[in-house]
Amino acid sequence: MRIDARGMRCPWPALRLAKALRNADDAVEVLADDPIAPRELENVAIAAGWTFETIAPEHFRVARDPKVNGLFTRTP
Repeated sequence: MRIDARGMRCPWPALRLAKALRNADDAVEVLADDPIAPRELENVAIAAGWTFETIAPEHFRVARDPKVNGLFTRTP
C-alpha cells in the first residue's frame, strides 16, 4: 500500500497512515514532504506496534513489527 501525502501538512500524513494501518496486512509506504512528518509518522507506527524506516528523504516505510503480537504487546 502506498500513501502520497506530499503537499499535506501535519497532522494529515499521520492521520492517513493511522487509517491505512487499520486495514494493512503488509508494509505501507508513505511519501510526505512536511518537515514534521517523519517524527509524526514514526510516532503513529510505534503506537500501533509497527516499525518505521526512512527509505529516502520524504519516503518512508512502515511495516509490522514481528516482535509485537496483535495485542500490541511484545512477545518473549
